[in-house]
Amino acid sequence: MKPHNSTYETGASGSRNLKPLRGLLPFLSPYRRMLLLAVLALLVAASATLSLPVAVRQMIDLGFSKANAETVDRYFLGLFGIAAVLAFATAARYYVVTWLGERVVADIRARVFDHMLTLSAGFYESTRTGEILSRLTTDTTVLQSVVGSGASVALRNALLLIGGFTMLVITSPKLTGLMVLVIPLVLLPLILFGRRVRHLSRLSQDRIADTSAIAAEALNAIQIVQAYVREQWEGARFREAVESSFATALRRLRARALLTAIAILVVFGSIVAVLWFGGTSVVEGKMTGGQLGQFVLYSVLTAGAFAALSEVWGEVQRAAGAMERISELLETRPDIHSPAEPETVPDGGGHIQFESVTFSYPSRPEDRALDDLSFEVLPGESVALVGASGAGKTTVFKLLLRFYDPESGTIRLDGTPIARAALADVRERIGIVPQETVIFSASARENIRYGRPDAGDDEVRAAAEAALADEFIEPLPGGYDAHLGERGVRLSGGQRQRIAIARAILKNPPVLLLDEATSSLDAESERKVQEALDRLLENRTTLIIAHRLATVVKADRIIVMDAGRVVATGTHRELMGQGGLYARLAELQFGQDLTPPAQAARR
Repeated sequence: MKPHNSTYETGASGSRNLKPLRGLLPFLSPYRRMLLLAVLALLVAASATLSLPVAVRQMIDLGFSKANAETVDRYFLGLFGIAAVLAFATAARYYVVTWLGERVVADIRARVFDHMLTLSAGFYESTRTGEILSRLTTDTTVLQSVVGSGASVALRNALLLIGGFTMLVITSPKLTGLMVLVIPLVLLPLILFGRRVRHLSRLSQDRIADTSAIAAEALNAIQIVQAYVREQWEGARFREAVESSFATALRRLRARALLTAIAILVVFGSIVAVLWFGGTSVVEGKMTGGQLGQFVLYSVLTAGAFAALSEVWGEVQRAAGAMERISELLETRPDIHSPAEPETVPDGGGHIQFESVTFSYPSRPEDRALDDLSFEVLPGESVALVGASGAGKTTVFKLLLRFYDPESGTIRLDGTPIARAALADVRERIGIVPQETVIFSASARENIRYGRPDAGDDEVRAAAEAALADEFIEPLPGGYDAHLGERGVRLSGGQRQRIAIARAILKNPPVLLLDEATSSLDAESERKVQEALDRLLENRTTLIIAHRLATVVKADRIIVMDAGRVVATGTHRELMGQGGLYARLAELQFGQDLTPPAQAARR
């Protein structure tokens, strides 16, 4: 995987061509039939438009008199028929192309989000969530505009440009040759300013992503922002990012405006000069008035198409920059993935083995989170991990869930190295109750059912009752269907934790990871939840990051960690008898003098 900070946060310039737009082809290919309908509608609409000048030429050359009144009627009736065909073909083109734009962008958003869910924790460790959300929303909106209306306008005017130029040659090769001479004057500014617009479009999208990242960060921590009275500071930081985005957008708009102005001036200026030459040819009798009228109309159509293409060109370049950013995400490969031929994890009792495991986080490669760590948890055993902050306790959980792979060593689940097993196979066997509880913006029922989506309502209620969550869910307006708010803002800390416990109970896995699961509960609720957990933990392997005496004393075994290593193992009584790090941690963390009487007498 490429370094994230260089790709996702520095605002690298866009590519010098439209190759990134090739990334749209896989999303367009499933809709070949709609593409054919769009092309057919475009051809019909363009043909109808290009036939109008021919009819005008005939009317001018035949003249308007009583002698040919029927002919005039016939031509005007024909013009109405052409207008009707043009109207229906244009409507069909608009519908089909816009449908394609909406459909393709919806598919891209779904593909990007699905891909984001597969990326490993290391990616999110060095990439801001707001940056990703910007690419998922803002960049895809740019693509939607171009793939929908922008592509329709571009294809329509491209056909008119080609058809109009062909008819110009047929009408008057001489006048068309004069027009061709000025084409280099038109292409030069497009090439020069086009590169500038493309570069500025990419920078503009990056600045928008910066504002999204800052807003997401502040709003996700709104209570901390308000508690520290940092509203003005955060507002100023956001305004600074917005102004930077606006300044970059202004540079892009100036370049696009100048590009459009130069293109239109050169195109229409050259047309005026050519038409002046054509007017003298009519006076000299070298061509008819109808031919000149036809040439004028085709010139206007061609020039209008060219001007429209020059304007939409900036949008196409902007879309190329957006697609490039999206492609960077889609091309990022997860560090953690299932092997091509995964081994099956047997249905054991949750036998866990860490064998000489060494690991450093990608963002801190010089600091070892785990250093040659080895321990074993037998099936059905309850083991408490105790250690100071930074000892590596949470890292053990992350490696067991395979959010990261160790640099060396092996982790086994029921005898199978987890690196050789399918990710889903490993994670389905593990339930977790984190210290920082995650509550989704959904109902209480759906939050608990997240542990097992196919669970029935009775099973959800039973899990809630076991975790003592039923007593506060039922009184809520709507009961189990009550919306809990974003991140569970309508619940207290203890209530959120009981929802998480119910979720783990419902999953009913052979291995449970409890990160101090009762740390946010009052004494009475903790006692009840602990009773429920005691029943749940029977014949189940449990790893507990413990900070409370009650949790530690009930564990079958305690592993004391320091600087990523195991420094002691035993029961609470055994470790207290040994003194050392555990005794000091017990006194500090559990808030009691737990020194054995024999040692106390010697003081």
